[in-house]
Amino acid sequence: MIGEDLILKYFPDLTERQQAQFGQMGALYADWNSKINVISRKDIDNLYTNHVLHSLTIARFLGPLAPGTAIMDLGTGGGFPGIPLAVFYPHVSFHLIDRIGKKIKVAADIAEHLGLQNVTFQHGDAGECHATYDYVVSRAVMQLDKLVKLVRPNITHRPVPGNRYEPGLICLKGGDLEEEAASVRLPVIEYSVNEFFGEAFFDTKKLVYVPM
Repeated sequence: MIGEDLILKYFPDLTERQQAQFGQMGALYADWNSKINVISRKDIDNLYTNHVLHSLTIARFLGPLAPGTAIMDLGTGGGFPGIPLAVFYPHVSFHLIDRIGKKIKVAADIAEHLGLQNVTFQHGDAGECHATYDYVVSRAVMQLDKLVKLVRPNITHRPVPGNRYEPGLICLKGGDLEEEAASVRLPVIEYSVNEFFGEAFFDTKKLVYVPM
């Protein structure tokens, strides 16, 4: 099972527009990756499993989100997890931020080609972003305790009615997180990604939620 069929396996209720957008991602990322090393060259053939579906772990965890929800993707790189999530949640606003300008350029171009109207971009770091969000999401950007301290000012204290989870940090990580979690002075809730998806790639992957 490859490409958008893999996404449909787990999210069979996608609209035709969403299916088309996910279907376009493969060619768009392959084209950009031939110019700029956005994703490991060895990994581009696994785009849908290792990047798109992995990003959608967050959607599987959060479930339905209320209109008006706002999410920041810190260290988005070429747009993960933010762009797959923006396709999945067209009624939610996303702000994608990264220190590397050429990667933000890639993410912005792909978002434009996909016709996404719910995404904004920033070249910089969290300290340069003074807005607040219901959730900050991230993929393996830095150690958990440092990440929590960095994003706390960007987390709102007013949850959106209708969302299943309180505002907080949601990050995708790999390996043993016991030591990282022990240094965080907030509740750290950890899930194995293979609770959500059956592919072998996810056997060592974790989703971590830190409510704030």
